[in-house]
Amino acid sequence: MRGRRRPIAADGPASLVSTSTLGNESTLPLVVRPATAGVDLAAWAETNREQFEAWLVEYGAVLLRGFGLVTPPQFEAVVSALVPDLFGDYGDLPKEESGQRIYHSTPYPNDMAILFHNESSHLPSWPTRQFFFCVQPSPVGGNTPLLDCELVMHRINPEFVERLATKKLCYVRNFVPGIDVSWQDFFKTEDRDRVEHQCAAEGMTCEWLGEVLRVKNRTEAIRTHPQRHTQVFFNQVQLHHSSCLDVSTRAALLDLCGSEIAMPRNVLYGDESPIADEDMQHLNEVFFENCIQFAWEAGDIIAVDNMRASHARLPFEGARKITVAMGRMASHDEFQSATP
Repeated sequence: MRGRRRPIAADGPASLVSTSTLGNESTLPLVVRPATAGVDLAAWAETNREQFEAWLVEYGAVLLRGFGLVTPPQFEAVVSALVPDLFGDYGDLPKEESGQRIYHSTPYPNDMAILFHNESSHLPSWPTRQFFFCVQPSPVGGNTPLLDCELVMHRINPEFVERLATKKLCYVRNFVPGIDVSWQDFFKTEDRDRVEHQCAAEGMTCEWLGEVLRVKNRTEAIRTHPQRHTQVFFNQVQLHHSSCLDVSTRAALLDLCGSEIAMPRNVLYGDESPIADEDMQHLNEVFFENCIQFAWEAGDIIAVDNMRASHARLPFEGARKITVAMGRMASHDEFQSATP
């Protein structure tokens, strides 16, 4: 869905840029463009870091457009100015060769969607800031929809929200050789003892099933935003639940793995009871009714408050390159659970 751009006054140091919104019911993202020729975005970002942070807290996401960025190193310079502590040891994404602490986007079949999720919300620690840079937009599809996780709390069936808040979630991940990233790449080690120690230190359980590593992590489905003090739908339930796979893929994985608990990824309630397919279908409808979509342009940067906004990726055709950065890591211990 797209709307009319609405101008927002910019003054002070921020006056080198102009701001607007897409005019949707949701305020995100704020769109920031150069107000004059030749704006050095990295230098502007370093000078206006506090202003940018205030925008992220207010809007949940910021789209930087029209600054003439071309290469991933230029992107890294900008986001390093905004978030100096970029995370450089993320196991789920391949590193971008031309950068130091940036990554390629998720390698996933072009003809399939990556559903809505808050990055690493299923793990004991996660980035609170995430950035996407469009090196090359695909000629067809490939949008990165955004979802206001504060807004959808009021659109989801309250009984389902109550169950999620009360029971919490249990994410199950099976590192099956040849499917998804390997446990060696994810944990950055070949040593099983180190994996077990890391899991224990982070509050996760793990077991070895032959060559397969199974990891379980129990965590919240709903949290309180640290600056806004509002409830946010913060999880990866749609990305992990087997009902969100297409029918043929779900059937093929069941045939290969023997059961849903043995699939590469799954999610249950915290007591390990199943989450009904019907509830997941309801989430899918709510998410796509309320998400914000717009087409990528080369040089775009989308900055996301990962606790306020979740993201997805639509199917696409042709060449496409998006690079990713993340930082300002948070952990479970820093946040109180939220009960509706």
